[in-house]
Amino acid sequence: MELRLILGDQLNAGHSWFHTQDPAVCYLMVELRQETDYCRHHRQKVLAFFAAMRAFAAALTKAGHRVCYLTLDESAPWPDLPSLLAAQLEAHQAERFAWQSPDEWRLASQLTQWASGLAIPTAEVDSEHFLTPRDGWRRYPHSRMEFFYRALRKQYRVLLDERGQPLGGRWNFDAENRAKLPASQPIPAPLTFANEVSDIDAMLTRHGIATIGSADADALPWPVTRRQSRELLAHFLAHCLPHFGRYQDALSERGWSLFHSRLSFSMNSKMLHPLEVIRAAQAHWQANQATISLAQVEGFIRQILGWREFVRALYWEKMPEYRRTNFLGAERPLPGFFWNGETSMACVRHAIRQSLEHAYAHHIQRLMVTGNFALLAGIHPDEVDAWYLGIYVDAIEWVELPNTRGMSQFADGGLMGSKPYASSGAYLERMGHYCKGCQYQVKARSGPDSCPFNSLYWHFLWRNRDKLGNNPRLALPYANWDGQTTEQQQAILTTAEHHLLHLERL
Repeated sequence: MELRLILGDQLNAGHSWFHTQDPAVCYLMVELRQETDYCRHHRQKVLAFFAAMRAFAAALTKAGHRVCYLTLDESAPWPDLPSLLAAQLEAHQAERFAWQSPDEWRLASQLTQWASGLAIPTAEVDSEHFLTPRDGWRRYPHSRMEFFYRALRKQYRVLLDERGQPLGGRWNFDAENRAKLPASQPIPAPLTFANEVSDIDAMLTRHGIATIGSADADALPWPVTRRQSRELLAHFLAHCLPHFGRYQDALSERGWSLFHSRLSFSMNSKMLHPLEVIRAAQAHWQANQATISLAQVEGFIRQILGWREFVRALYWEKMPEYRRTNFLGAERPLPGFFWNGETSMACVRHAIRQSLEHAYAHHIQRLMVTGNFALLAGIHPDEVDAWYLGIYVDAIEWVELPNTRGMSQFADGGLMGSKPYASSGAYLERMGHYCKGCQYQVKARSGPDSCPFNSLYWHFLWRNRDKLGNNPRLALPYANWDGQTTEQQQAILTTAEHHLLHLERL
């Protein structure tokens, strides 16, 4: 008998493993404390993964496959994955063991090391999900995402004309996709589900699983089956794609999902294949060009075919050293308000409270609100990583780490982005509506009532000039700093240093 392991983020119904039923093959799926405890997860994240795993196991069983599913109650005797697997190999009298390549380095190294000591034949197979191999960084030797993205557009013939050139004559419409959300713009109601997971929730309580955030166990809103995932995709195409690109960077308190797809959990758990989503988006645009511009669909596809594949390639090329990078030497602890949203900064308060309530924030909230603040404040990237990895339903290390440590915190020194994604309050005012209702004054650079993003931005540039001063993309900000009087600079730095000493009071 062959025992095949399926991890919680390998819910790919289209995998070649499942093309035929074999009574000599048993699929093993496990809810394990090792996975609930490696970081403190949002309650909805744990519930969603376990519910999706159970639904997938049930679907495999219905399709005629032999499945051994261990709940958290049943896996309790084993402290980690290797000890559980050893017991299951013996219990099933397995003569072979196989697994799909994990997406996280910690699991990949753990499984490889453990399996190397087995006396039976073993096999590691591809998860058949991604559009590039693990060594994609070397196969597509482009150090910037834009060129990586273009290579994949050509390979998969996405948004190309018959000559292999980009539709519309441009590869990138990003410049058109930076609009502020007008007050008059209607926002579609997000499609959510009402998955009843009270039994899983009670199990988490019974085992004392430490989580963050809130959850309604009678109506978990996230898709936990492929059918629900496809419903969410269809909803996005019909109701959100027409305005997605234009408002993808917009910040607003009027809704928690705006025009975003929220498909990342479905894709990261592999209930949806990325090429399936890309093809569906392109087909929908082609059939509705009167109401959906090319810029809208290109902006969406770029996030999947560009950023998603690029960050995975970088992750596997640079791990495990990547998780220890700290280029800027940031050392401060994460402020307590990241765990409760108790801050007077309106934009940060909204982003954190939304994250705690929904286990979700869109990419600009993550990058330019909470991430921007952590960067300017010099928070240690280990603490920022732990927060992002835990709080979001879609967060798995291969995608979280490069986006947080690299793109957001510039801890990798410029591998993910050519400059730090740092801004003053001016950007937040330009993209959102928070500033009018905030106790801080976005136009003021210094003083007790000034927006903390302003003085912290200039302090960030000032204290990191030895590492950032020669970056050509920062030439203008440094010129602006140098153009201020000594008195203005000192007032800004004094304000910033007061904020840094009293982060918990902001």
